[in-house]
Amino acid sequence: MLFDTPAKENPIDRAREVGQPRPRIDGPLKVSGTARYAYEQRDVVENMAYGYPLGAAIAKGRVRAIDTAAAEAAPGVIGVLTTLDVPRHALGPMNTAMLFGGDRVEHYHQAIAVVVAESFEEARAATALLDVDYAPEPGCFDLERVAREIVGQPFCEDDALVGDFDDAFLAAPVQLDVTYRTPDQSHSMMEPHATLAAWEGDELTVWTSNQMIAWGVRDLAAALDLPRDKVRLVSPFIGGGFGGKLFVRSDVVAASLAARKVGRPVKLALPRPLIANNTTHRPATVQRLRFGATEDGKFTAFGHESTSGNLPDGGPETATQQSQFLYAAPNRLVGERLGVLDLPEGNAMRAPGEASGMMALEAAVDEMAEKLGLDPIEFRILNDTQVVPGKDTPFSQRHLADCLRLGADRFGWGERASLPARRREGRSWIGIGVAAAYRNNLLMKSGARARLQEGGGVEIETDMTDIGTGSYTIIAQTAAEMMGVPLARVTVRLGDSRYPVSAGSGGQFGGNSSTSGVYAACVALRTRIAERLGADPETAVFEEGEVRWGNSAVSLVEAASGGEIVAEDSITFKGLGEKYRQSTFGAHFVEVAVDAATAEIRVRRMLAVCSAGRILNPVTARSQVIGAMTMGVGSALMEELAVDKTRGFFANHDLAGYEVPVHADIPRQDVIFLDETDPISSPMKAKGVGELGLCGVAAAVANAVYNATGIRVRDFPITLDKLLPHMPPF
Repeated sequence: MLFDTPAKENPIDRAREVGQPRPRIDGPLKVSGTARYAYEQRDVVENMAYGYPLGAAIAKGRVRAIDTAAAEAAPGVIGVLTTLDVPRHALGPMNTAMLFGGDRVEHYHQAIAVVVAESFEEARAATALLDVDYAPEPGCFDLERVAREIVGQPFCEDDALVGDFDDAFLAAPVQLDVTYRTPDQSHSMMEPHATLAAWEGDELTVWTSNQMIAWGVRDLAAALDLPRDKVRLVSPFIGGGFGGKLFVRSDVVAASLAARKVGRPVKLALPRPLIANNTTHRPATVQRLRFGATEDGKFTAFGHESTSGNLPDGGPETATQQSQFLYAAPNRLVGERLGVLDLPEGNAMRAPGEASGMMALEAAVDEMAEKLGLDPIEFRILNDTQVVPGKDTPFSQRHLADCLRLGADRFGWGERASLPARRREGRSWIGIGVAAAYRNNLLMKSGARARLQEGGGVEIETDMTDIGTGSYTIIAQTAAEMMGVPLARVTVRLGDSRYPVSAGSGGQFGGNSSTSGVYAACVALRTRIAERLGADPETAVFEEGEVRWGNSAVSLVEAASGGEIVAEDSITFKGLGEKYRQSTFGAHFVEVAVDAATAEIRVRRMLAVCSAGRILNPVTARSQVIGAMTMGVGSALMEELAVDKTRGFFANHDLAGYEVPVHADIPRQDVIFLDETDPISSPMKAKGVGELGLCGVAAAVANAVYNATGIRVRDFPITLDKLLPHMPPF
């Protein structure tokens, strides 16, 4: 199915299932412990062994030799595979760091060996007996130094300039020139990267934790030099990914190679330190923001430059991408610079680019509002736009101002002190902050197989994944709506490369794209059923378990009495993306209390107002947003990978040293979804929402802290040491 014209009225608009707050259909499996995650697969193969990885103890250089004799002689050990045993493998198009193979070390904790044993404990103990001879080389691990060296160099893209920014900025009556810094961050998902790999002849099956099944097959086949049809990837449940599992990592490659060497299935999980240093992370940034405005508050010059680092051939953290679209200004300078660092690979993490970019942008917007003497909400609305700045491309929908005004009313914005450090309660300073939310609406081709079973049930098969987002439920709701059956009559099978290729989970595109693919498959199935019954597919109505046309009605049970009916289709998006800018918008509101003596920050309440098209399931969508809001609090107040700039690694590489929010940190969260549909986006008239809930949260927290204390922290996270020396007298 080609989606190239705006959606008209269709069965989804009945909203009998889609849009209803249904509980997750996979919930009972998860709370009962019967949902099988990658490392929990125990009866899918026989004679399984356990692997344990060794990470490099240098950040850059070569492995001269690895003495495996002591490890091989240890109790229970079946075999040892080292990086010197296999050549450097091919990389997938979205990978930067080598996963396993060859003598080059590109970053600390790069996987260089796997010990396979009869038990996990024996494998782990034997790994400590490996003796590695390194040839270390000097590396660069300091982003600040790199940023100074490449300042003024061309941006990574060529289209960063609109108008004459320099002259407009210098001529502006009101100016702001500030620099913000955001740190490296870890995905810190609950489920580690884990794989069970098994060979049958020259065919490989891996049960692994991966967000993008088809990409995983492609990249694993390339790494092992196999035809894609010889690789099967299975990932029915994923315990969080946040972008860290978009691409195969060393656990998949190492487990597969080790299983081939020892001739037995091998199960391997990355220890928590290797998740921080061996996989990917959100790169740190240094961001300069320069605004020029008229005295009445209209932007005349808008500048946002970001510098980040990565391994050679890696990409930048796209921290300025939202700044191309969020506020109007006739003269613009927006772009990113990339410096080479010998740290672990920087890559996608939830809302890549916008999450770190809006930490700086939306705090700086508040600074500019204060300089102008304007309310921060009215300043944002004053510079709102219905077309892409510098272009005539309209937004398919843009309700940013509505989100800000509705949120202000619901949150009690009028209670906010207009000047900082004015409101006290008990021993605390109280502050309220706001930030806009923005995330592009991405679309991906997505397919599914729909089957009408002989008993009248509907089965959906697609390689779409569920990373805790509720994919099972919204896909079932879509099929139930399209086929006119109760939700209980739908079976959903996900996460297997034997199923049709879907959008996968990532980039906020998964829910909208995958359900659109199911929509397409169900349209094809409805056509086949109608043709079997001699009905007109265009006018046949599917509801209450029947197919109705004219004066006729036939149950789906009867329709399938001659054998099951199967249809398969994909949805492809074309054309509308060039005519309209498709984006999601929102507003975040935060209230904090800052202890006057200790500077301890407590988030007291939060509100997100989201404009994201049709909400497919308010329950699962709300869960996504409040989870993202929680992650935003972590970004604002505690999350930071500490770089050892001498040895080149992240020192706090576990959940004891890398702090994330817990329940006690998040007392009250509210979410409001605007009641809307967007026919430009898809036949579902929906958009993504899971990353919008993160974009801007950290800035809203920072703005609330400033409103409480009068202290503007431009170096995230906002920790006690950055507040204590400057706290106002109480």
